[in-house]
Amino acid sequence: MKNINTIYSILVKKYGLQNWWPTTLEKDLHPTYHGRTLNDKMRFEVVVGSILTQNTSWKNVEKAIIALNKGKLLSINGILKTPQKKLAAIIRSAGYFNQKAERLKIVASFFAKNGFKKLKKERIGKLRELLLALKGIGPETADSILLYAFEKPIFVIDAYTKRMCSYLGICKKDVSYDELQQMFMKKLKHNVKFFQEYHALIVAHAKNHYSKKPYHYSILK
Repeated sequence: MKNINTIYSILVKKYGLQNWWPTTLEKDLHPTYHGRTLNDKMRFEVVVGSILTQNTSWKNVEKAIIALNKGKLLSINGILKTPQKKLAAIIRSAGYFNQKAERLKIVASFFAKNGFKKLKKERIGKLRELLLALKGIGPETADSILLYAFEKPIFVIDAYTKRMCSYLGICKKDVSYDELQQMFMKKLKHNVKFFQEYHALIVAHAKNHYSKKPYHYSILK
C-alpha cells in the first residue's frame, strides 16, 4: 500500500503542477490556472467558486463565473447589489442556484463587514469557526476558502480524496471528514503551496479514475 507522501510524488510526476485555484485575470472572462499572487478580488472569486462548486462539476462553475464576469458582478459589491432572484438566474449553470444565490449574498455581507486584510490576521482555528458559522458553509467549503483564498495550511478533504484513500486501503469508506483530514495533516509538511498542489492533483487524478463506476485501473495501486 502506498503511503500519503509517496502518492503525491506519483501524482505530480504524472500530471505536473496544477496551480490551483483558477481565477480570472484583469480583462478576461474565463478563470485560468495562472499561479499568480492573489489580490482581494481574486480571493473573493475563490470564495464564490468554493460555494458554486458544491454538488456540481467545475465545468458548470466556470459557466457561472463567466456569466458573473460578463455582468461585472464578480465582486463583493457586485454580489450585494444584485437582486437575489437575478443572481440565481445568472449562476443557474452551477445548479441549486436559488440556494447558492442566498449563500453568495451571505458570504458577500460577511466579507464586506470584515474584510480580507482583517480576517487574514485571525488564527486558522478562529477563522474556520467564523466561516463554519455562515449558512451553507461546511468543512470542505470552509477549508477550501482557508487554503486557497486565505492561503492557510489546512488540507481539504473532498469526495475524491475519500474515494481514493478508501480504494487504496488508507481509510475506511465511512471515514469522517475530520479523521481523514488529520491523517493527511499528521503525515505531511504544513506548507500552503504543497497542500494546494496535493489536493488539486487528487482532483486531476480522480477525474480520470474515480469519477464513474466501475473505477478504472489506478497508477497508485
